[in-house]
Amino acid sequence: MTSRTMDPAQELAAFLRSRREGLDPDRLGLPSPRRRRRTPGLRREEVAELAGVSTDYVVRLEQGRGLRPSAEVLAALARALCLDPSERDYLFDLAGRRRPAAAGGPAAGAAPSLARLVGDLSPLPAMLLDHRYDILAWNPEMARLLPGFETVPPSRRNAMWLCLLHPAMRGFYADREQVLRDGIAHLRAAWAAHPRDRELSGLIDEFAAQDEDFARLWSEREVGVNGRGRKALRHPVAGALTVDFEVLLPLQDPELRLLVYRAADEESRASLDRLCAR
Repeated sequence: MTSRTMDPAQELAAFLRSRREGLDPDRLGLPSPRRRRRTPGLRREEVAELAGVSTDYVVRLEQGRGLRPSAEVLAALARALCLDPSERDYLFDLAGRRRPAAAGGPAAGAAPSLARLVGDLSPLPAMLLDHRYDILAWNPEMARLLPGFETVPPSRRNAMWLCLLHPAMRGFYADREQVLRDGIAHLRAAWAAHPRDRELSGLIDEFAAQDEDFARLWSEREVGVNGRGRKALRHPVAGALTVDFEVLLPLQDPELRLLVYRAADEESRASLDRLCAR
């Protein structure tokens, strides 16, 4: 059973409301109303007009009354609400209109060739993750980079759990807020694509119950997948260093993510080399 906090119909309703309330009528060129707006964003009737549906239909969608909008209606709503590509995919996933992903249960695991590839990427720190952020394979450099990773039991080898709840990594990310925000946006997209994954829903419930930052950021309903970027780290041995990251999707295993770190500057490269040579 999907948890109450992760019900697709209710999440679809809340997501539509949040995106409608976040729009600026002036930026969309809508005429000024005769009476002042009592709530932020667009009115339901304005969204309905922009999407070419009835106001009653928008009301029922936002009330989570079990409607199954067609792909055409979803596309119209996405345009009306100015959704970006990640938000559009999320909307379609919540409505069950994209290709169904594998249902819950244990991850299929890393193909032997992918696990070998992670090792072959040395000396670059690398690891292989599934859609839940479970860490399926890693090389020695990544194990040295993640503080206290060798003490983590197999059941807790999850990148989000490490960031949230592993004491050794509490201060690891210089901008923990942004790292959490990006990770939660990914988890939200992953959940919409895997609504029957009980393990994923259970992880989300656990994180929300045990970490107030996760609960706060989850409630903001950001969604997206960040494929590359930069992170500033505070390592207990190597000190401050900055890494660039790249996320690659194996063509035959698109549910997996290959994460690779590279030093962002010469000082960080020297620190990383010293750490990995230990």
